[in-house]
Amino acid sequence: MAISIELIKELREKTGSGMMDCKKALTESDGNIEKAIDWLREKGIASADKKMSRITAEGIVDAYIHGGGRVGVLIEVNIETDFAAKNEAFKQMVRDIGMQVAAMKPLWVSRNDVPEEALERERSVVRNQALNEGKPEKIVDKIVEGRLAKFYQENCLLEQAFIKDDSKTIETLVKEMIARVGENISVRRFVRFELGEGLQKREENFAEEVMKQFQ
Repeated sequence: MAISIELIKELREKTGSGMMDCKKALTESDGNIEKAIDWLREKGIASADKKMSRITAEGIVDAYIHGGGRVGVLIEVNIETDFAAKNEAFKQMVRDIGMQVAAMKPLWVSRNDVPEEALERERSVVRNQALNEGKPEKIVDKIVEGRLAKFYQENCLLEQAFIKDDSKTIETLVKEMIARVGENISVRRFVRFELGEGLQKREENFAEEVMKQFQ
């Protein structure tokens, strides 16, 4: 069923959970608010959201190297205590997120990191696209917001579908780990290097190559 933005906002106000998590919960619960709240609690997301204001000063910097050194990622993920940073499940999550960056080439951690200049440029492009397609002026703004949402999903790490389980986003993956270890976790920054980047070379599908490791 189609989930209205009003219903998503209502669930967000009741639980404090993120918009994407609320939409997922309502979808899984056929739009039933109470069942959606239970779904969030069962997944640990509701409790995880309450922890997300805590300071994260520890953590790890991990390196993921793919294809014999053709692609490399350095990523910093923070957590509250040094003890929790040594948790094997936490370290595996960091490794998985590094793999995500290698395969899916996000540009920013979250939509809050998107420079205003880049956002305005994208907004202008998709608006002109809609107008050139002959869309009525009165619905263009709604179309623009929908296409910007896709822009965020493609370019912001936390909003990307997880390559090992596309039923969840990276943000959901992090929140599940918060619920599991009982501490706040934040993806602080990453940098991705690709051999010969900017030089003319043959096209390669790194996402496809990474996924072959799980087949």
